[in-house]
Amino acid sequence: MITKKTYRFQFLLLVVILCLCFLVNVSFGSVDIPLKSIFKSFFGTIENETWQVIVTEFRLPKAITAILVGSGLGVSGLLMQTLFRNPLAGPFVLGISSGASLGVALVILGSGLFGGSLALALTAKWSIVIAASLGSFLVLLAVLAVSNKVRDTMAILIIGLMFGSITAAVVSVLSYFSSAEQLQQYIFWGFGSLSNLSWNELLIFACIYFAGLILSVFSIKGLNSLLLGDNYAKSLGINIKQNRLIIIIATSLLAGTITAFAGPIAFIGLAIPHLTRQIFTTSNHKILLPAVCLFGAIVMLVCDSIAQIPGSDYILPINAITALVGAPVVIWLLVRQRKMMF
Repeated sequence: MITKKTYRFQFLLLVVILCLCFLVNVSFGSVDIPLKSIFKSFFGTIENETWQVIVTEFRLPKAITAILVGSGLGVSGLLMQTLFRNPLAGPFVLGISSGASLGVALVILGSGLFGGSLALALTAKWSIVIAASLGSFLVLLAVLAVSNKVRDTMAILIIGLMFGSITAAVVSVLSYFSSAEQLQQYIFWGFGSLSNLSWNELLIFACIYFAGLILSVFSIKGLNSLLLGDNYAKSLGINIKQNRLIIIIATSLLAGTITAFAGPIAFIGLAIPHLTRQIFTTSNHKILLPAVCLFGAIVMLVCDSIAQIPGSDYILPINAITALVGAPVVIWLLVRQRKMMF
């Protein structure tokens, strides 16, 4: 039996690894900056002004974005897997990502319907973020409306998948009538990116992220009871409908905001909860939730560091790295374990 002391050691180890991964991530880039100068740039005492700008305006926001994205997707994936009691559920099963993709598709692929400066305004950065947020929000409203009328949790899962199919069909139609340039822009957005946020955008992102995280913390008791079934949860005085609503809203805030600001990042939300369970061997969400936060942030920082290609001007698509690096690890762990903890 694992003791509290063991859990404390595991958490301390994860925090240390997270700090090391953060420093490695900030030190990687096309410009070689000594680690000592990077430390100085944190306090604004670096002599080279160019290095100061590179670290504070580009590398630090990107590293913090990686932490928010990794932890947010990990938590939202954990919430969905527990709510639906399905190990294959991820943060986007409710159609949140599909709604964001439809909003972006309407802006990018539909911008050709408008002329001149209006088309340029529609494809501006904030327009894409707003469109993705609105798309996610509209799908969320539809899912919430359905969840109030449907008692079966699995029915909500199927309806979320159907919303995803509908939005994918609309995107396909828009793609068919779009130019090659518009398709390329939409495809690049679909690759995902952590390096496009300014400090102001990161502040807005962080505020919504923490709102979703706080809701997730409030749902811990309900999540633990749901593992033993709805009847057991009711016997503990848990309001199933209200708890389900909080979990859906928390997931939508996290997954929808991440998709809006960083694009549809694959793999992390599905795999991180399973990887965390392999390490902590517990189903208690008081332990799993913070562990998933830390582990998701670490994996995202590692994937982003690999995507940097140190010493090169090229940055690989983050989605490709998360799948190529993560999927074989998950397969190896599950084959080695021979049993998926849930």
